[in-house]
Amino acid sequence: PICDIEVPERLSSSYELLRSYHLVERCVHVPAREGSEEEILLVHSLEHLEVAKSTQTMNEEELKRVSENYDAFFFHPSTYHCARLAVGATLELVDAVMSGKVRNGMALVRPPGHHSQRNAANGFCLFNNVAIAAEYAKLKYGLQRILIVDWDVHHGQGTQYIFEEDPSVLYFSWHRYEHQEFWPSLKESDYDAVGLGKGKGFNINLPWNKVGMGNSDYLAAFFHVLLPMAFEFDPELVIVSSGYDSGIGDPEGQMNATPEVFAHLTHFLMQLANGKLCVILEGGYHLKSLGESVCMTVKTLLGDPVPQITGEMAPCLSAVESIQNVRAAHKPYWKCLAYEGSFSSFKEMLCINGFIQKLKIIKINTKRFLELHMKNILFPVPPIKTATTGSEGLEHFLPEHVQLVKEMDKTELKALVSGFYADLVKEDKTLLSLGSMFVILDKILKKEVCNGIAASPTAALSAAIALRHSVRFGFQRVLGVFVGDMQMIPNIEDGRMLIINICEKEQSAKTSCKHYISLNWKEDAEGNDFFSAVLGFILPVAYSYQPDLIVIAVGPNRNLGISGISLLVALLRGLAESRIFAVIEDTEISLMQSVAKALVAASTPPFGIYLPATQEKVNKIKALRDQFQQEWKMLQCSGKLSDFI
Repeated sequence: PICDIEVPERLSSSYELLRSYHLVERCVHVPAREGSEEEILLVHSLEHLEVAKSTQTMNEEELKRVSENYDAFFFHPSTYHCARLAVGATLELVDAVMSGKVRNGMALVRPPGHHSQRNAANGFCLFNNVAIAAEYAKLKYGLQRILIVDWDVHHGQGTQYIFEEDPSVLYFSWHRYEHQEFWPSLKESDYDAVGLGKGKGFNINLPWNKVGMGNSDYLAAFFHVLLPMAFEFDPELVIVSSGYDSGIGDPEGQMNATPEVFAHLTHFLMQLANGKLCVILEGGYHLKSLGESVCMTVKTLLGDPVPQITGEMAPCLSAVESIQNVRAAHKPYWKCLAYEGSFSSFKEMLCINGFIQKLKIIKINTKRFLELHMKNILFPVPPIKTATTGSEGLEHFLPEHVQLVKEMDKTELKALVSGFYADLVKEDKTLLSLGSMFVILDKILKKEVCNGIAASPTAALSAAIALRHSVRFGFQRVLGVFVGDMQMIPNIEDGRMLIINICEKEQSAKTSCKHYISLNWKEDAEGNDFFSAVLGFILPVAYSYQPDLIVIAVGPNRNLGISGISLLVALLRGLAESRIFAVIEDTEISLMQSVAKALVAASTPPFGIYLPATQEKVNKIKALRDQFQQEWKMLQCSGKLSDFI
């Protein structure tokens, strides 16, 4: 009776919404069971287990008395049974994922678990479902690296305490903190709690010191903190403590992030651990916000295209302060941060300048807002995920989910090219090579397919025409990503195109401008060092731009290996509702297969051995970040206070 937000409707209303979106029928049902006492004792003390067991026969007065021993925990006679079911359901999901029965999954469970400690219930949590799952996976499957991502709005201090000395578990939590004013109000929830002993560097706390954090703040935290460390850590399993009280309208969190941001976060995590991802429900107390966010997560786990993200793509100053502080605290422990230079203290600068950022918190009817919002962002999924043509005989080598489409009629092709692109196409031989490009691109533009891949003897020409054709079709923001020697750069003056040219040859700094960016890069032969460029520069720029379509062209003398190109395609697939057209000049079968795999998203392509970028390459990325962070604000992750005023 004391608690009016942790209610059964959290599960039932979320499940009903999943049914109404026809998502339940697309999932494999994994039966729940009670977790055994032995499984619970993997994390909790015998004393804690015995107290929990004893509550099953207590009357109301006794339950109140025992509940008073804990902070924000309320026993009911069926709590112990429910908590064991939550543990068992979580472990069944881990088994289903690790055995290969399913690629990934979500466990809708109550009570939550991440506040629960070895010897104490805490904050609605009796047993720590996610911590037990991690220990269980290590014991049963011999895993040596597990990533736990806690995007609940409260700090999962229970999980932190359990693993703070354990280098086999990388724990990341962002949480409302407000300089220790918000529950659980612990010093060890701040950014400088990095772990203890052998676990130093494996506990990442990102404190939010203001309410009102939104989509861009959450994405910036992933780009500049979590993802670089996660790819370097290279987990064998990812478990999410998935609290949606960090979403809009939640009375606990008071944050402004809308449901589709959880689709993007899920998409990123699906690129780790060969796609082995277990999402376990924690908090979330606004039923409409919770339900829509759960549905966004499950849609993404099923491989559906990710909706366009909404809102201004610029992190607030308070978020950048927290991000910079975390990066500074973890610099000694992570190779991806080793060459980032000195991090000046944002706190000192804030005090010196007396600068305070005010965030607007606007009172809205969240339920009504979300009803309209979801109608705007949800879209019918095209019947075909990925298309190609049979012109090169490649269809026999591509993943089974890639579907063949018929090439454009030659008469129709000639009429189209002579009418609009005669200045680019001079030879008949070149003209004929454009047939497969046009038919796939048109199907993407008309939303008959999500994305497509074509082999071309002239990738630069095909990409230039594809970009111009898309703009003529009516697209307002088209992102072109060129890899290799690409001589033909289309007109970018009207801002409807943004070109990122990843080339080996150094280009004059004068050629770079807001809508044409040259990134000089040659991938290391020893492994994939392109992570730092993708996460630290390309993704933030792409998310700042918010394209309607992405054209990726791989030309001759490519300076990236297959793993680097696959990483680029897989991460960019979260943008533009997955509308990507990839055109590849080098018809090397393994490259085509890997790019097709990333587009189809039926499985995660291998990204190669992680290699930290050299100091020279890190300096290049920093120089580009400094040059472009005023135009493309998702690049802001550190720097001088004056950069943000």
